[in-house]
Amino acid sequence: MTILPRKRHTLAQGVVEQISASINSGVLKPGDKLPTESAIMEQHGISRTVVREAISHLQAAGLVQTRHGIGTFVLEKPRGNGGLGIDAESIVTVRDVLAILELRISMETETAGLAATRRNEQQVAELAQALEDMRQAMEQGRASVEADRRFHLVIAKATGNRYFVDILGQLGQAIIPRARVNTAGLAQDRPADYLERVHREHEDIFRAIQRQDPEAARAAMRTHLSNSRERLLQAQQRFENAA
Repeated sequence: MTILPRKRHTLAQGVVEQISASINSGVLKPGDKLPTESAIMEQHGISRTVVREAISHLQAAGLVQTRHGIGTFVLEKPRGNGGLGIDAESIVTVRDVLAILELRISMETETAGLAATRRNEQQVAELAQALEDMRQAMEQGRASVEADRRFHLVIAKATGNRYFVDILGQLGQAIIPRARVNTAGLAQDRPADYLERVHREHEDIFRAIQRQDPEAARAAMRTHLSNSRERLLQAQQRFENAA
């Protein structure tokens, strides 16, 4: 897992936040050209490397497009799939991830409770496999985002309610905070320590669902997602105070 230098990552995140806010509020409209790299460097007091990193994040989110030799332009906002008004590719800033976590806390807490009462043995086996895949990835220093996403999707499927699956499926890997932002870096934490805590939280959810304890499953899921939100919220507050 590649961890960006903390200062550079924080500076780039600040540029992403500001430009994203301008696009979402309509200050920057589709077709508008962003300021030049030099202008952004001067405005924020940052290096060209930081500017390019920020632009790269905005491109990955589908918010802007760079035309070589011409400049970087704001794109039309992509439409969300499935008519739910949620566009996974627009989830790029810390604030975006916090908003998704609030949605997930309200939804997945109940999802876990329902899964505990409705799950079958095949779904328990699938959860166990996803948990093991996360553990192996963590031990080998590989990204565990795909296994993490699969773990939450299996829980949604175990409810027997396809709408839970539809919503999480639409968000894709955006439901995993570290797939969108450097959560360990923002939290000023060692990646291994951060992932170990996340893994223990997943184990608590799994055990509650395995023993068919809906209240414990709800509590474990709420704790897991609330901890993620609190870690990011503290990081965001540190960033804003420093700015």
